[in-house]
Amino acid sequence: MDQIIVHGNGPLSGEIPIAGAKNACLALMPATLLSDEPLTLTNAPRLSDIATMKQLLASLGAEVTQLQDGQVLAMSSHGEITPHADYDIVRKMRASNLVLGPLLARLGHAVVSLPGGCAIGARPMDIHIDALEALGAQIELKDGYLHAKTQGGLRGAVHEMRFASVGATENFLMAAVLAKGTSVLKNAAREPEIVDLADCLRKMGAQIEGDGSSTIEIQGVDRLHGATHPVVTDRIELGTYMLAPAIAGGEVECLGGKISLVESFCEKLDAAGISVEETARGLKVKRKGDRIRAVDIVTEPFPGFPTDLQAQMMALLCTAEGTSVLEETIFENRFMHAPELARMGAHIEVHGGHATVHGVERLRGAPVMATDLRASVSLILAGLAAEGETIVRRVYHLDRGYERLVRKLKGVGAKIERVKEE
Repeated sequence: MDQIIVHGNGPLSGEIPIAGAKNACLALMPATLLSDEPLTLTNAPRLSDIATMKQLLASLGAEVTQLQDGQVLAMSSHGEITPHADYDIVRKMRASNLVLGPLLARLGHAVVSLPGGCAIGARPMDIHIDALEALGAQIELKDGYLHAKTQGGLRGAVHEMRFASVGATENFLMAAVLAKGTSVLKNAAREPEIVDLADCLRKMGAQIEGDGSSTIEIQGVDRLHGATHPVVTDRIELGTYMLAPAIAGGEVECLGGKISLVESFCEKLDAAGISVEETARGLKVKRKGDRIRAVDIVTEPFPGFPTDLQAQMMALLCTAEGTSVLEETIFENRFMHAPELARMGAHIEVHGGHATVHGVERLRGAPVMATDLRASVSLILAGLAAEGETIVRRVYHLDRGYERLVRKLKGVGAKIERVKEE
């Protein structure tokens, strides 16, 4: 098993290219099931989760070929598609449930295992089930599998979600594009990944309006055709690397970044004393003073502060001047990185969904354990500013969401290496 060793070494300088969005790509890939014509994705991230989705689609009968060092995914579902998504693959990744809507739309039936993924809370499937049942699906849970079917195909409907779930919005969208009649989804998720999926589906011939707002209208069509689509920039990878110079000092330009993708995050960086400048090539980030200021954070669905940047922001606030309060409203169990940061000298108190961070002047390097994807990278960021050596174990989590992380950080001057555990 690998581990990552980080030495705190002062200011960073240079450029970091930001990959295509993992969460967008994982929703775009199942869209190939909606058509028997080819779907090609460019700017795809090279991650283990993408490999898992490729494996899942192949098990269903789709063809997925990685080109140009993995940054292009050429996909086709022109052959026979099977409706059975097996536990052995689905358990590896939460986003595997995104084949449910497309399979129902294409075949009228599906058997999909309950999904797995990071251990950061229940993330129940009932919101997905309610949304698809509104379109006429009949779904029951048997032996850990969702057995879904339709009588005469899906039908357009008006449905309001009780929570603005990104995955349920994506499943509803992909199911509704081939449903008979008009569908309206209220309290829809507004994330850039939703807009990216809708853009791709429109290129395939879907009729969708309102994506990016809380009400999306879909006029069902008889069939979709092929398309080529670039995956949107990964706003979570973008925010993560924006924090590197904020924590370690220096100035880094994140190539491909746009403020519109991380606006609420940028507002908190500004309040903490970090400068973010939009350039022709991306976002240039640097710390304004010697020490950042404490800020309070509440995670919210987009356009609010992203839950997927909470752990990284906590790492930054560990050395802020003053006391910060972070409130996690999206997932339970998402402060598992706090005890590991405490090993490095951070002063953090966790009570339920709130974490109080009392800033200290300096963190110390220590052996720490990664608990999930975003927690992993928060420990690496903390290591950039810590005195001495930080050893991060169980870094396989990182491979799910950050491509070539060590190479990217080395490129701006970080002292970091990935080695086999002894």
